[in-house]
Amino acid sequence: MQRPLCPPTASSQPCRPWHGLLQWLPLEWLLQPPLHEQLGLPPDGLAGLEPLPWWAAGAYEGDLRRQLLALRRDPCSQRLAPLLPGLMARLRQLRDGSKPGPPPPPPLLVAVPSWKQRSNPLPPLLAEILSRQLGWPQGQPLVRSRPVLGQHRLGRELRWQNQEGAFRCEQGAAGRRRAVLLLDDILTTGATACAAAAALQDGGWRVLGMACVARTPAAARKRRSRDLRSNGQSGWRLGGPRSTGRDSSVGRAGD
Repeated sequence: MQRPLCPPTASSQPCRPWHGLLQWLPLEWLLQPPLHEQLGLPPDGLAGLEPLPWWAAGAYEGDLRRQLLALRRDPCSQRLAPLLPGLMARLRQLRDGSKPGPPPPPPLLVAVPSWKQRSNPLPPLLAEILSRQLGWPQGQPLVRSRPVLGQHRLGRELRWQNQEGAFRCEQGAAGRRRAVLLLDDILTTGATACAAAAALQDGGWRVLGMACVARTPAAARKRRSRDLRSNGQSGWRLGGPRSTGRDSSVGRAGD
């Protein structure tokens, strides 16, 4: 039987499977900009150098923060991927802008592992999406060596002590020091990222830095530190990170 012709005119072209669907979609839905544009995320993402090189889709505030909190409760690659064009643009530049000649092998994508039984679902989901979109391999040479406290209510110094020695590398880099790229959903003080990077370096890997969905702005990090001091937590004198410089985009680094 011949396939029906597309309305409203009887052309010689058979109906495409999506033709009827398009007739029922609201015009405003069809004209809607991509999600990353609706949220006002920078087209080329964000980047900085302290306390390690990092790349992010946007700042952890406003609509992006609400999106990530919802995704932690209900992880879905179809809702996370539309947030990442700026981050992927940055990561493509990272590889394309390398030394002249043939490009080096792509880095191994390594999601920061969690010690909790109910772990954060977003780092491995981010690794899956970036691996699929960029064609870069993913793997997991890292494991947690001990449990840690939840970071949410810890100040900067406590976060760094909390994460010190919290990872170990179970799989060494074969042959030459292979490049790896750490992945997490949010980068705040950098304590988790630097502890994970130190374990990978001890295992012979070359850590390029961290890619994340969102970077906590400097103002929010300073405000959190002030709130913790006002609650009586300023008496702790712990070995924290060395003093760092300022990032090129959203202020001083700081997981």
